[in-house]
Amino acid sequence: MFEKLTPGQEIESTIVAINGDTVFIDMNAKSEGVVNSAEFTDQDGNLTVKEGDKIKAFFLGEKNGEMRFTTKIAGHGADDSLLENAFKNHIPVEGHVEKEIKGGFEVSISGKRAFCPFSQMGFRQKEEASYYIGRTLTFIIQEYKENGKNILVSNRAVLEQEHQVQLNALGQQIAAGSIVTGTVKSLQSFGAFVDISGFQALLPISEVALDRVTDLSKYLQVGQEVTVKVINTDWAHEKVSVSLKALIADPWQSVENNFTKGQKIDGKISRITDFGVFINLDKGIDGLVHISALGVDRNTNLKKKFSIGQEMSVVIKEIDVANKRISLVPSTSTEQDENANEYFASHNDDDGDTYNPFAALLKK
Repeated sequence: MFEKLTPGQEIESTIVAINGDTVFIDMNAKSEGVVNSAEFTDQDGNLTVKEGDKIKAFFLGEKNGEMRFTTKIAGHGADDSLLENAFKNHIPVEGHVEKEIKGGFEVSISGKRAFCPFSQMGFRQKEEASYYIGRTLTFIIQEYKENGKNILVSNRAVLEQEHQVQLNALGQQIAAGSIVTGTVKSLQSFGAFVDISGFQALLPISEVALDRVTDLSKYLQVGQEVTVKVINTDWAHEKVSVSLKALIADPWQSVENNFTKGQKIDGKISRITDFGVFINLDKGIDGLVHISALGVDRNTNLKKKFSIGQEMSVVIKEIDVANKRISLVPSTSTEQDENANEYFASHNDDDGDTYNPFAALLKK
């Protein structure tokens, strides 16, 4: 039960009703608390709260039997005692940015002049000084001296608090292993940034597809909606990593059903290293031809001898599913084998014996 509240005291309560321009909050008493509903509207005038929501508010005082609360003190009509309470209790106050002055801005708060340094206006995305002039913004009073003749305020402190509240809420909703939907905001050489409920998470280039990705634009576009899996969260440093690849079935689970030792395959070089070349055998499945099997000197620069996308025929030497490795050796292509088989079949002896090039020579 809330009793003997002092002006500026912060409380947390539940919205029990909304009627016109008034939001009623539960005080567990005969008198309900009231807040002006205008404090809960967005830029389009839409109400952002509903019955049952919990809110935090500051006690202003009693009037006509009502306990009046606010989430911030309006920039007009606040007397000295209320502003001083706002300073002592860190209650947000509204102020009108009048003009730019040396070192910052002159802000009018309930008819009193306050000073906001350039460093305390805005948050991470800084705007030109002219952007703020004439705007009504929310501030925290950081200094209140000489009965209000010397007031120092910060808009940044308010935005930082709001940002932290949003982060805490997201941290409750988004955890490692969560499946979420977001929108691609930008493409970078190292990956893409995906907007998830206003927070930009990183989709590393290595987590986009099963195949090795070198050109993100072939897989993603800015504005595209994607469903991703959260693979790492570090809310203390505001870092979240997500993956598209994690939602794709792992092809290694069925690799033994699709490949066998001794099998010949025509593939393409997907990666070149100092110790060999990787051949793509299927989506998400690469095998290695070690440099020792390539018929070149160990000091050979393989990147000068081979190229990405180059076709190579190989034979599977070993399959190690546990470590997701396939060892390969070079081979003649399946096309060469087919041509050879066709050639030998067309030159068989009439008696059905296997074609002998020396016998064919003697017949001439």
